[in-house]
Amino acid sequence: MGDAVGTAVVRVAAIASLTPLEELDADPFLVDSRSQHAMCARWAADRGYVITREFVVRGLRADHVMLWGDVDSGLVDLFVVPSRRVLERALRSADEFTAECARRGVRVETAGLAEPAYDSRMKASVHRRLSMPTAGYDGC
Repeated sequence: MGDAVGTAVVRVAAIASLTPLEELDADPFLVDSRSQHAMCARWAADRGYVITREFVVRGLRADHVMLWGDVDSGLVDLFVVPSRRVLERALRSADEFTAECARRGVRVETAGLAEPAYDSRMKASVHRRLSMPTAGYDGC
């Protein structure tokens, strides 16, 4: 598969963790799936890759069809996660997932960028966004 210089675009599936709002004070980044996806998007854009799929999951099996449908259809070339700890929360077994990726010949990358520093205002914003999704609040 080519890169931004070649003729083919690398298509990326970003994985974020679905972590309960109750864990916001203990680990806001794991709760803030929007920031997790933003980190993955920044990582992809820096390489000229395109995010074509975003997952927000918790404890998903490594062989779950949801992960592999777009890969099998040729719509996803690699997976990216913000960090290993996000991968460990999102999937039942991070090691099984990386092994399944290797078996299928699909790369899995870690963005490895700095997590945002959450102050009380940022935590409150995440709380509002996640506690009022049906009220039309868009997180701004």
